Amino acid sequence: MEGPAAVERSEHVPDFGALRVAVAGDLVVDHYLFTRPRRLSREAPVLVVTHEREAVSAGGAANVARNLRALGASVRVFGIVGEDESGRELERELEQDGIDVGGLLRVDGWITPTKTRILAAESRRSLQQILRIDREPAQLVHERVQAEVAARVGAIGEDVDAVIVSDYEYGIAGSALAGVARSLAERGTIVVLDPRREFESFTGVTAMTPNMEDLAGYARVTVDALDDIECLRDCARALLREVKTRWLLVTRGNGGMALFGEDLDPAGVAVPASGTGEITDVCGAGDTAAAVFGLALASGALPTDAMRYANAASGVVVMAHGAAVCTPSQLALALVDAPHVSRLGGERARGRR
Repeated sequence: MEGPAAVERSEHVPDFGALRVAVAGDLVVDHYLFTRPRRLSREAPVLVVTHEREAVSAGGAANVARNLRALGASVRVFGIVGEDESGRELERELEQDGIDVGGLLRVDGWITPTKTRILAAESRRSLQQILRIDREPAQLVHERVQAEVAARVGAIGEDVDAVIVSDYEYGIAGSALAGVARSLAERGTIVVLDPRREFESFTGVTAMTPNMEDLAGYARVTVDALDDIECLRDCARALLREVKTRWLLVTRGNGGMALFGEDLDPAGVAVPASGTGEITDVCGAGDTAAAVFGLALASGALPTDAMRYANAASGVVVMAHGAAVCTPSQLALALVDAPHVSRLGGERARGRR
């Protein structure tokens, strides 16, 4: 919906334009091959497809940066890329989006992680992912490189309002960056970690945004076990006690989000998944959630409102193919019909609606 009617139905969104945000973590290239199915192969029981076009977009920490920039924030990105075509293409993509790439290191011999997704559909049909090929470095980032990236993040001092750390398990979110993140949080900067397995090293940061798989891995339970509200609550509380973060936002896929921590109902609060229609692609939704949650906290929003913004924005990006972004106007429209925050498993939460 566009035009006057859309404006009338849109909800107020904070002005993020004055905020300065740093993103540190593992940069990934998302490579898409769009194809059309033809027939089964005579050589093997596999599908033959015809190549139509391809596209490259920023993934991982780079996608977090794109989401922040799309909402109006000034963004700097810190991490590494290889001296390969994927790395050069990623830098170009970020620069075209107006993101400061001065904090990137080009590392000789490093393979820029690249995820190639092959999508296929007949004419006027929805694209479906039929295969993914990952091209990855053989080893984690060297400790010397980790330390250099961390030092560059530490040098920004009070020049940023928030720092988002995006961990895709390629090594940037190690102990060196964790030390810088803790120091910045102690000085009042909003620091949000979107984790994979690194939790304890980042003790004391402002917030963490694990998904259900991340939380299950930490708690040593199955993902299915977390469908039980009491189990989810117990695991989240245990993680909060250990890492001493102010807020823990658990992204639950089609179950929405749950939030625990400071000045909230001890039982936790939650919001059902936002969005209407059929989900197209969940790729990058976690990046969007971490970016919007951290940005909203930096703007002074209540954590419950920050969760609602993150949930609504995630509902927007899953309706597009690839790692998409959400603009302020899209967020404002999405919030009109977005669900409100409630007590996890019970009553509606107190606070602003």
